Amino acid sequence: MGKPRISVHKFSSCDGCQLAFFNLGEDLITLAGQVEIVHFAEAGMVAPEAEVKVAFVEGSISTPDDLERIEGIRERSELLITIGACATSGGIQALRNMRGNGWRESLYASPEFIQTLDYSTPISAHVRVDLELWGCPISSEQILHVVSDLLRGVVPSASDETLCQSCKRSGAVCTLVSAGRPCMGPVTRAGCGAVCPRFGRDCYGCTGPVSILNTSSMVHCFEGLGLLPDEVEQRFRMIHSATPQFRKLEESNG
Repeated sequence: MGKPRISVHKFSSCDGCQLAFFNLGEDLITLAGQVEIVHFAEAGMVAPEAEVKVAFVEGSISTPDDLERIEGIRERSELLITIGACATSGGIQALRNMRGNGWRESLYASPEFIQTLDYSTPISAHVRVDLELWGCPISSEQILHVVSDLLRGVVPSASDETLCQSCKRSGAVCTLVSAGRPCMGPVTRAGCGAVCPRFGRDCYGCTGPVSILNTSSMVHCFEGLGLLPDEVEQRFRMIHSATPQFRKLEESNG
């Protein structure tokens, strides 16, 4: 048996999650010796029609061409793994979903030339996804763990514990309790290594919501810290506005 073939595909995104592969450094050389990377345009390998064991997909579905491409990738991939906020929840560009059909006119001088869908949606809204790696961007460690599991025949999994657990394990001081900052840690999933809290910054939720969370309590907490309703909404909506858990914000405020 040959090496497992993998591909990395880009949709509407900033390329930050693809850079997580390059940030592996020497580990990327090791990875390239364990798998066959057949398509990764940013690294120079171009074979978008290739059949693969694993397809990593970055970016949201934002254009008619995106819809056609993702269906083809799903058909040619044994496993499809989405990487990053855009692919898992629609990303920052999903903020346009709340503007209705008038968003093109507000951004472009000649909107009639813009070939795009009215909404930005995650990959899972259109095809079956086998695993989601959350983050904005994801970390290189997440990639290593997933590929390592696959090579050992282990079904990979993504974390669904809160960021607060990472803070406790790393010894980070709680910015919400100690500094009264509107930290999103209690409703955000771990995966980033609690980078911001470890440097004294409050979490802004880049790794997305945990599956079960108490949005209402978090909203009341932020209001108690003095945040106005639009400031609370911005905290929840900045990166993962399209996730069902954060869309419930209206109910919490209602």
